[in-house]
Amino acid sequence: MPHYIALLRYTSQGIAKVKDSPARLDTARKAAQSMGGKIHAWYLTMGKYDAVLIAEFPSDDVCAKFMLSVSSLGNVTTQTLKAFSEDEYRKIIASLP
Repeated sequence: MPHYIALLRYTSQGIAKVKDSPARLDTARKAAQSMGGKIHAWYLTMGKYDAVLIAEFPSDDVCAKFMLSVSSLGNVTTQTLKAFSEDEYRKIIASLP
């Protein structure tokens, strides 16, 4: 399955209710599973982004649906990156002319 890295930032609403964020993460894990995906890791970070989420989903469409549904709750904004494994990277590079 394709892997994705999501960079999250708390909104004003999300930071005001930050103590609820562990429960929101649990809900997000269940939502990802219900869509056939899996959240592999979640990290609280310092700097421009407040958290990093590493997940896999069956397709880009499913990942987009998940990220949009999470963002629509108003607690975080997301920037999502599609990630290629080292094996996938090597195949891509090997296919270059």
